[in-house]
Amino acid sequence: MFPSVLFLVVVALGSVLSGPLSLLTAAESGGVTKYLRFQIGDRDAYGILEGEKVRELDGDLFGAWTKTDKLHALKDVTLLIPSRRPSKVLALAGNYQDHLGDVKPPPHPEPFIKLPSCLLRHEGEVVQPSTHAPVHYEAEVVVVIGKLARNVSKAEALDYVLGITCGNDISARDWQTGDVQWWRAKASDTFGPCGPFIASGLDYSDLDMTLRVNGEVRQKTSTKLMVHGIAETVSFISQHCTLEPGDLIFTGTPGKTKGMQPGDVVTVEIEGVGVLRNTVVGAK
Repeated sequence: MFPSVLFLVVVALGSVLSGPLSLLTAAESGGVTKYLRFQIGDRDAYGILEGEKVRELDGDLFGAWTKTDKLHALKDVTLLIPSRRPSKVLALAGNYQDHLGDVKPPPHPEPFIKLPSCLLRHEGEVVQPSTHAPVHYEAEVVVVIGKLARNVSKAEALDYVLGITCGNDISARDWQTGDVQWWRAKASDTFGPCGPFIASGLDYSDLDMTLRVNGEVRQKTSTKLMVHGIAETVSFISQHCTLEPGDLIFTGTPGKTKGMQPGDVVTVEIEGVGVLRNTVVGAK
């Protein structure tokens, strides 16, 4: 039994949990749990989504925590970046063939480094740099690591995944092609929207993903079309750098992308997870 499976069964029973160390469960029960990080008043906390309510957790989702009797209306909280302090944010290049075109896909996952400082919450504003052509959207599934992973096998890799969330790998194409490194093209401030929820207990291998700009569908795919799946990706990365609880992995984007303009509203919807929404604004 996978650790993630037992974990969700215990949550469903309303029992006390100690976080990722108990990560065993929903596959057997068919249950899906949605976690979130939110702000209410002057404080932030982790919670579990229960319909239109948020049940507050006492403690750290990536450490020890318990469920409380505090319930908040979802409409009354501000949703935050799902992981409070990821030690690293990685992203895959060329992980959908229709994004690569005629280029041969890489023989193994090809991660590059984004920065935790680029992350942006649901409903946050993507800033269009004043010195660059319109930045591009990139809808992506984002893997959320649940416990320390080092040299894990592909067969056991999903045991280390807490869940997935929606992501948008904002990309400044001129910098991406002109610079030696992608640090500002992919990791400038606000270039990593993610959220709103972490969904655990899904079959990550066959989920629909759709990106819309001002309601118009611009990208649509299924995770079954990934060149390198989530288990392979987590295993491969863990052979070279230790993945820690709360780390994020953007898993690549499909199809072709276009530039956005200030005022555009971009949404990323992943089946079973939710809808990430952000607005593009001009640099102030």
